Amino acid sequence: MKKLSTLAISIGLAFGSIASAQDTIALAVSTLDNPFFVTLKEGAQSKAQELGYQLIVLDSQNDPAKELANVEDSLVRGAKVLLINPTDSDAVSSAVMTANQKNVPVITLDRGANKGDVVSHIASDNIAGGKMAGDFIAEKIGKNAKVIQLEGIAGTSAARERGEGFKQAVESNEFEILASQPADFDRTKGLNVMENLLAGHHAVQAVFAQNDEMALGALRALQAAGKNIVVVGFDGTDDAVKAVENGKLAATIAQQPEQIGALGVETAISLLKGETVEAQIPVPLKVISQ
Repeated sequence: MKKLSTLAISIGLAFGSIASAQDTIALAVSTLDNPFFVTLKEGAQSKAQELGYQLIVLDSQNDPAKELANVEDSLVRGAKVLLINPTDSDAVSSAVMTANQKNVPVITLDRGANKGDVVSHIASDNIAGGKMAGDFIAEKIGKNAKVIQLEGIAGTSAARERGEGFKQAVESNEFEILASQPADFDRTKGLNVMENLLAGHHAVQAVFAQNDEMALGALRALQAAGKNIVVVGFDGTDDAVKAVENGKLAATIAQQPEQIGALGVETAISLLKGETVEAQIPVPLKVISQ
């Protein structure tokens, strides 16, 4: 009888585990046109598969309206936790509050949300990363360097924080900022903005781009103009690392997008199990250079 009871308990526990593993987690990604976020998504998918949870992935295509529609769709499909990589830290508030109204916990990845209740935020320390980029330029060129900054999408926490960290390095190293303009985290825009800025700033000695896509676009513009200067990106994407290895890109401040995605899923599962999670979960950064 005791053996049967033990067996019954074991079967019950097994079925309980299977039931919890059927809970659906939603991941809304700002854009899958950016390799960084593709890697983040892959990290989340791999971890969800490993742990036996269903993950719905939705591409917001850098459109806040699409983002809100994706979140609403995921809630209709029964998502129990929402992982969201915001298109914009202000605009995402509507999506976050929609999930809040349904009592679905929200975890933000890489970029934060300025309004709404967020249980946990998982990201690199963007302020520290921005300062690391500036300090690297100072190591290569010295103080008083003439620098151009390519900014990310206005309104995103990543752009704001990376810019803030870089500003700290600018002040401590007495850089001369020739120009600082948005190129929206986009490679083609990085190319176009850099071309335009080069026309009026021939004395530029270094470029800090707030992500690798813009850095790679800027490199193309500089190569076309016959200029060989220090360019530093941010993210550590495969293309950027190859450019560093080939001696084209001076450095990239490497995030670990796969780990951000995986930690997002692990944190979501902890919530589903009723466990307490940290409000801020930092993911380490490193400088990749030759």
